Amino acid sequence: MRPFSLALAAGLLTACSGAPAPAPPPTGPGAATVVDLTHAFDAETIYWPTDTQGFALETVFEGMTEGGWYYAAHRFSTAEHGGTHLDAPVHFAEGGWTADEIPVERLVGPGIVVDVAESAAADRDYLVGVADLQRWEAAHGRIPDGAIVLLHTGYGRHWPDRAAYLGTAAKGPEAIPQLHFPGLDPAAARWLVGERSIDAIGLDTPSIDRGQSATFDSHRVLFAANVPAFENVAGLDRLPATGFTVFALPMKIRGGSGGPLRIVALVGG
Repeated sequence: MRPFSLALAAGLLTACSGAPAPAPPPTGPGAATVVDLTHAFDAETIYWPTDTQGFALETVFEGMTEGGWYYAAHRFSTAEHGGTHLDAPVHFAEGGWTADEIPVERLVGPGIVVDVAESAAADRDYLVGVADLQRWEAAHGRIPDGAIVLLHTGYGRHWPDRAAYLGTAAKGPEAIPQLHFPGLDPAAARWLVGERSIDAIGLDTPSIDRGQSATFDSHRVLFAANVPAFENVAGLDRLPATGFTVFALPMKIRGGSGGPLRIVALVGG
C-alpha cells in the first residue's frame, strides 16, 4: 500500500466527522481534495430487486427533552447488499473473509479509475474486459500492487432512477431477467487476480457482474482470492485516472457477507 501523510489522514478524518474545519482548506502545491463516493441511505436507496424492505429509518425520539435540551435518536434497518456497500469475499466464497475479517489495510490504498463510460453508454450489458485494463496500463503504467481498482461505467448518473440504473423498475424475482447494466468480464477478474495484485475493486453499478449474469462468475473469481468488491459507488466521474487514495470503510458486521460502506477518495496532496 502506498504511504500517505499523517497530515492528509488527519484532514480526511476531520472532513468525514462532520465537524467544522478549523481553517480554510489548503491551496496550492500539496493541497488535497476529499471526494465522497457514497450515496446517502434513504427511502430511495436502490437494493437488489428481490429485497422487499429497502432502507428504513425509524424515529425513536426527536425534540425537546424534559430537561430543556434538544435530542434526536433513530433506529435503522437495511439489508447488507444495497446502496453503496461492501461485498465481503464470503458472499460467494465459502471460507472467504467476512466483513469484519477483511484487513483494514486492504480497504485503504492507491486508487485507479478505469473509464469505460463511453462503451457502457452504447451497450447496457457491457463487460469491462482485459483490453480495457490493458489500455489503462498503456496510458498510465502498470496497475500498482495493492491498488483499489474502480470501474467508471457512467451509470452513477442514473441514481436513484431504478429503471435507468437497473434496466427495470420491477421488483421481485421476475425482475432478475430484466436487469441490464455493465459489469466486469470474468476473464478480466481472472486477469486481475492472476496477473496483478489488487486489494479491492469497485464500480458504479449494483453488481460486479453485469445485470444479465446468471452465474456471478466475477464475484466467484474475485472472492475466491479474497478480493472484496464495492458496489453502487458514487462520484467516479469526479476522480482522475490515478493519483488518489481510497478509504473504503464498511460497517464492521461480525460474520457479515457485506454491509453499508462509506467510501471516499483523497485526491492530490
